[in-house]
Amino acid sequence: MIQSRKTYKIEGLSCANCAGKFERNVRDLASVEEAQVNFGASKIYVTGDTTVEELEGAGAFENLKLTLDDRKKGGTKADQRKTDHPTSWFDKSKQFYKAHQSICVATLFMLLGYISHLMSGENYVMTILLFACSILLSGSALLIRGVKNLVHLEFDMHTLMMIAVIGGALIGQWGEVAAVVILFAMSEALETFSMDKARQSMQSLMDIAPDEATVLRNGQYVKVPVDDIVIDETLYIKPGQKIALDGVVVAGRAAVNQAAITGESMPVEKVEGAEVFAGTLNEDGVLEVRVTKTVAHTTLAKMIQLVEKAQLNQTPAQAFIEKFARYYTPAIMVIALLVAIVPPVVLHQSFLTWIYQGLAVLVVGCPCALVIATPISIVSSIGNAAKNGVLIKGGIHLEQMSRIRVLAFDKTGTLTMGQPEVTTVMTLTEDRDDPNLIAQVAAIESRSDHPLARAIVRYAQSNHHHFEQYDVTDFHSQTGQGVTANIGGHHFVIGQPQMFNVAQPAMTTQVQQLQEQGHTVILVSMDDALRMLIAVRDEVREQSQKAIQMLRELGIQHTVMLTGDNEKTARAIAQRLHMSDVKADLMPVDKLNEIEQLKQQYSTVAMVGDGVNDAPALASASVGIAMGGASTDTALETADIALLSDDMSKLPFTYRLSQKTMTIIKANITFAIAIKLLALLLVIPGWLTLWIAVFSDMGATLIVALNAIRLLYVKAGRPEATTD
Repeated sequence: MIQSRKTYKIEGLSCANCAGKFERNVRDLASVEEAQVNFGASKIYVTGDTTVEELEGAGAFENLKLTLDDRKKGGTKADQRKTDHPTSWFDKSKQFYKAHQSICVATLFMLLGYISHLMSGENYVMTILLFACSILLSGSALLIRGVKNLVHLEFDMHTLMMIAVIGGALIGQWGEVAAVVILFAMSEALETFSMDKARQSMQSLMDIAPDEATVLRNGQYVKVPVDDIVIDETLYIKPGQKIALDGVVVAGRAAVNQAAITGESMPVEKVEGAEVFAGTLNEDGVLEVRVTKTVAHTTLAKMIQLVEKAQLNQTPAQAFIEKFARYYTPAIMVIALLVAIVPPVVLHQSFLTWIYQGLAVLVVGCPCALVIATPISIVSSIGNAAKNGVLIKGGIHLEQMSRIRVLAFDKTGTLTMGQPEVTTVMTLTEDRDDPNLIAQVAAIESRSDHPLARAIVRYAQSNHHHFEQYDVTDFHSQTGQGVTANIGGHHFVIGQPQMFNVAQPAMTTQVQQLQEQGHTVILVSMDDALRMLIAVRDEVREQSQKAIQMLRELGIQHTVMLTGDNEKTARAIAQRLHMSDVKADLMPVDKLNEIEQLKQQYSTVAMVGDGVNDAPALASASVGIAMGGASTDTALETADIALLSDDMSKLPFTYRLSQKTMTIIKANITFAIAIKLLALLLVIPGWLTLWIAVFSDMGATLIVALNAIRLLYVKAGRPEATTD
């Protein structure tokens, strides 16, 4: 029997170590086949026949609360909010106040304890009672959890702190212990706040689309919940309203702000036949939209699902730190024990002094800053990218993107508009005004979905050449070359010049001139005689040249165009874009081979394409980047990174964000280790105190968290325009 996979929202998940422990506990349940915790999204994916009560039992060590997340089953957004926030805002505010109230009251007791110590002289009873109240108020949960961990021989930061607190109290350092516990509680609260802040950028995506929409039913416009709307129903959207579901415009005209989905700064004009997305804003017109996707399958829903999955894909740095932390904590305990025992036994120094130093080592050894250094950075970065219309499938792709030194580009639809237009039609026979010929060519090309074929069909339609009357037989497409077919007993061949034996020097010159101007030339033969020349040109995207220049400024010096177009046309476009190399006349398998060669030469290569025609090359590249991913499910599913709009300027932003993310992760890890090593060195002269230990730990956590959150504010645009 196949068990279903369910998603649960977790409340109270405060640290990466806790997430790992919770995942192990859930996997140990007899009713669970598989479990995976998503710390970034604060969710757990469970395969098996288990209950919320069992799962909460596995998370009882941190009093975790779980609720079933049924968003993927089409639950309403109101239901989602209930699922995500099972208590009211008043209750949550009260819980938040209570948590911080205990720290405030504990701080007050600690201050009173120090005042009592100054005033009481030799009478320490009241002083100890005040400090003990402070410790119990802010650290009871810490002590209970630390004892449980020690019983089960589980060594984490709570175990270290529990031993330090109890040991400090036993040697009479009540005041410092109270301060250590309060500052540790503050550090955990800060860690939770920082992680929640990083998660907000992703969670805000869920509130973009409206809960209800106006639908045409039985001749009446009625407002209904989005979950009740089915495919092919018609949405009625007024100016100022958000579009509730993906669909196609069937009537009306309006400027639609797509920034929430694609990151485009300017509204896009939508007319009949145009595609629209859930969560975008109708700014100025009335639209009627035929629904093409239900609420659970919209581009927005898919984005949310993919962003959540992205947080499961760890960077190598994150995986290393998590593995390192498992050995690091027991090692710190051994070091602390040696510090407490060796000097008194070997050097005959004071046991009390060195036990105190050993306890300080336990405190300074807490791996809080080290463990949160990577996940906060990754969640902040992926969330910021999604808000700017860039979908990054995981931390590993961010890391790979930061390393690339060569970018390969598909031409059509990536560097160019992907909407080639016919510029020249030349009949090569004495009868230069034969309208039937272009109509026959259009009839054949209407059988193909190639961009050049569509351009010829559009030309015939706009010039009123009626091609529907022709009966096309024996149609055959030669990928990357052209097509052959029969009409009325005549055999047609339509394709690139290399398919034909062009003997006339004048014709060869004409073809070369057009290609050097950036045109793609198509020749037409009927019954083995050349009859027509058609020149088509695809305009370069306005942002392509600026984007490639910005990438060069950011350090990517090698850019390659990979295209199936002829070499002269490709080189003309490559020169306009100042690209460093071009490979033309390529079949899909040739693009794949070129990527493999570039990987051998440069190690890390990114490929930018449309996510459909370039799928093999995208899959082979170190990082596959799809353009215009919002409109193609294939791009969202197959690419490592999807630029949801056709805006090439998102590419330099993505590269810059990846570089900054890895710089911050490395800086955070280096700083977290360095500050602990520095504090540990104070053990040698005997200068390490509990105060210094806890401030070094809390300071490292604070700096690491704030540094990571900066990634939320990296903006798209030129580097000098960013806010870092």
